[in-house]
Amino acid sequence: MNDPLYLHTPGVICAAGADLDALRTAVFAPTPSGVAENMSVWAGHAVHLGAVRTALPSVDALPLPARSRNNAMLLAALAQIRPSVDAAIQAHGAHRIGVVLGTSTSGVSESEAALAALAREGALPPTFDVAQQELGSPALTLTRLLGLGGPSYVVSTACSSGAKALASGARLIRAGLCDAVLVGGVDTLCGMTVAGFHALDSVDPALCRPMSATRAGINIGEGAALFVLSRDPSPVRLSGYGESSDAHHISAPEPGGRGALAAMRAALSRAGLGPGDIGYLNLHGTATPQNDAMESKAVAALFGLDLPVSSTKPLTGHALGAAGAIEAAIAWLTVTGDGQLPVHHFDGQRDADLPPIHLVSPGERLPRAPRHVMSNSFAFGGNNACLVLSHD
Repeated sequence: MNDPLYLHTPGVICAAGADLDALRTAVFAPTPSGVAENMSVWAGHAVHLGAVRTALPSVDALPLPARSRNNAMLLAALAQIRPSVDAAIQAHGAHRIGVVLGTSTSGVSESEAALAALAREGALPPTFDVAQQELGSPALTLTRLLGLGGPSYVVSTACSSGAKALASGARLIRAGLCDAVLVGGVDTLCGMTVAGFHALDSVDPALCRPMSATRAGINIGEGAALFVLSRDPSPVRLSGYGESSDAHHISAPEPGGRGALAAMRAALSRAGLGPGDIGYLNLHGTATPQNDAMESKAVAALFGLDLPVSSTKPLTGHALGAAGAIEAAIAWLTVTGDGQLPVHHFDGQRDADLPPIHLVSPGERLPRAPRHVMSNSFAFGGNNACLVLSHD
């Protein structure tokens, strides 16, 4: 059996909270907070978005190609776990520390602002560098800032990116290439993604309602979550991960949930667990008609109807490349808690065409924290990822 891999206390920032304590308060609260109406990201359109309203660290000290709001968000998460990062460097050496992150936008918002300035003033601003939007920028920025020498790269598989980054970090350690890996995800709001999802009829201008009969689409969000993953003991293990690619359609999920089932089963198998061992599941739960139908079928087929489940996207918004990492932080809070479960916020109108899976009600709790929790992340192109976090 492989030695256990541990996820140390995460650093996290998102619409639901600017640090781990604030996120803890939000996910267990009886009423939703975080996602709100916004008119500044997609000019002229009022839509609900999961925007981070906290001031972010300055990026002025970074090289110009690294100066983006995306990297500022990343620095906010890094600051929360810097002692753990420094301890890993001291224990293993900077050359044995890797970085694997998920993102989908990187610095696209900087490009949007620069192009607007070009149209308005006839020249690109001197603060702009096209490299700000390169997808590899977050991993490269952390590697250079911390002086690390291990493998460093970004996973960009849309909404599964953050979860796949954790799985990729685990493989680097298992392969002997690293002793510790900084894993997680970061994504920031930009007009391109909001308009793009709207073009797919996937944006709900009101607060999203996962699993509701009235669900009408997603609320896009932003944020970052970072973990130190290593063999050094910590309360929480990354005990399992599973990935699949059903390639059913470029944007729509396979209706029967075959790819989702394959990823969940692979995660359970790697963890050495059965369906009955999971005490809570964080749904991908986007509130789009097709995703929720597919996921509820897959969850019911594997776990039955009694497992407590919830989608936390009405709190955070759908943070795309960062979603899987932020929701891993929510899973971390759940397994280290006192039995409270993340609430499933929606309008209470169950869809009669979906399996009646057990959606967590406000105030619902278990006698004690679940030992094992699962988190699902499903993306365009049928790219699926599933994580299992455990507390012994």
